[in-house]
Amino acid sequence: MRDDERDLRLAVQLLNDAARVAVLTGAGVSAESGVPTFRGAGGFWRGRSAVELATPGAFRSDPAGVWEFYRFRIGALAGVTPNEGHRSLVTLERRCERFWLITQNVDGLHRAAGSENVIELHGSLARARCTSCSYDCRTDDLPDEAVPSCPRCGDRLRPAVVWFGESLPEPAVRSAEEAVRECQVMVVAGTSGVVEPAASLAHRAGARGAAVVEVNLEETPISRVARVSLLGPSGVVLPRLVGLVD
Repeated sequence: MRDDERDLRLAVQLLNDAARVAVLTGAGVSAESGVPTFRGAGGFWRGRSAVELATPGAFRSDPAGVWEFYRFRIGALAGVTPNEGHRSLVTLERRCERFWLITQNVDGLHRAAGSENVIELHGSLARARCTSCSYDCRTDDLPDEAVPSCPRCGDRLRPAVVWFGESLPEPAVRSAEEAVRECQVMVVAGTSGVVEPAASLAHRAGARGAAVVEVNLEETPISRVARVSLLGPSGVVLPRLVGLVD
């Protein structure tokens, strides 16, 4: 039996034996649907680094420019649909007694695929929120303004995503912590394993005894703590893995 087949069978056995499963996904899962990652050498928009635009300081100094960038990102998702990797996780969720889907992605494709218990660590492009009060809304419902204003208090609305230098939303953090404490298996798919604090979740789950199953195109820092690493596109590997689970 080839090593990759042996690894696949081990991953299937681990999932078959688990009632409580957590999944952590990163940009690689959505990249297979055609979603730009806006990281690395190609992460520029109109000559500006996407990292520079995704900060509280950028919004304070150029809110219209930041909103233009995010409207572009939202528009780029209009024709994007979930891939087989997203859909396979819906099937996995339905067979588990407890299931958590923790994602670093902001594109909403897991929800579009039908996943229910989705923990969006970095927020969602589908929503906007007020910079002053608790008002939030769907980005589909934003007024046609360069910088949308809050209908409740009149202050600026901003994309409901986590920018560089900001803390993760507390409800998402609590749910992710629960997953780390409770899961028997954590599947990590399409993430580089270097963006904190999400990257530490797999390490902590493994340290408390959960089996970590990695699905990625190449080895990452998470490979060192993974019980098994399955190399390949998540849109191919995840459906094959889940399809073998009883």
